[in-house]
Amino acid sequence: MKTVPLGNTGMSINPLIFGTLPLGSLQANLSPAEGGALIRHAVEAGVTLLDTAELYGTYPHIREGLTGFSGEVFIASKTHAVTAADARSHVEKALQELKRERLDIVHIHGARVADPFTERPEVIEELLTMKQEGKVAHVGLSSHYIAAFRAAAGHPEIEVIHPLINRIGMGILDGSAAEMAETIASCAKNGKGVYAMKALAGGNLISEARASIRYVMQLPGVDGLALGMLSRDEIDANLILCSYGEADEETWKQLEKRRRKFMIIEKFCTGCGVCLDACTADALVLQNGVAQVKEQECILCGYCAAACPEFLIRVV
Repeated sequence: MKTVPLGNTGMSINPLIFGTLPLGSLQANLSPAEGGALIRHAVEAGVTLLDTAELYGTYPHIREGLTGFSGEVFIASKTHAVTAADARSHVEKALQELKRERLDIVHIHGARVADPFTERPEVIEELLTMKQEGKVAHVGLSSHYIAAFRAAAGHPEIEVIHPLINRIGMGILDGSAAEMAETIASCAKNGKGVYAMKALAGGNLISEARASIRYVMQLPGVDGLALGMLSRDEIDANLILCSYGEADEETWKQLEKRRRKFMIIEKFCTGCGVCLDACTADALVLQNGVAQVKEQECILCGYCAAACPEFLIRVV
């Protein structure tokens, strides 16, 4: 199966990255055995990079999927920590739960962080310290802000970026798809590995999935694309499309009929508003004392679900 260099990291990856967010409790809530079976199918088919995060709750799924697998697989995780101590705790938890001595990439996870170098400097320093300790191979940055990547372009300590990009620019917090694409190209020219996210705008572009995936994969500087996948058919079709640009018409007609939706159990919502602060797209409002979604703005990321103290939000 095709592989490409991930910037100057020395890693060689398949262009399709398995985004594990949908497997966990924030979305489909698959068991580790169910999610692990999908991961195992993907890595046996040729996927070489798995994307996860402290918030996703999918470390057990990854561990299950990789148990007994002897091929090379890289793991990228993310920390949303705002302090050095929490960042270290997140990395060490990942290592323990994944039964690994080192994470291949750890991103500063700041969808709403426009400049991590001024907003989270101690987190960067702690990740670099853990890199010296051998616990982290490469430090990365995950954001929905163009400004964050413009800042990162000139910082050699950030070796990988994970930007939000889709052809309608949905979810980008400070500009257009064209501006994000230009910034991605600039980062790549400076040797940074680039694997993109939200090519389908969290599911809003599923009906145009092939065109949307091709748009991102053909952008200058993009090495790969993280996609959430919940079936073997999705994995197989995305692997061929991202690797070789090929798409079976009948298979994709079925895949592009899928729909995802945002769900709030309004009956039990207390109207605390915590989910509004967590929403990266300003797509939630309080109406009549309960949280409600502006569907035209929601990117179905599930971050609000992680924030809800009553566990009343799902992306399904």
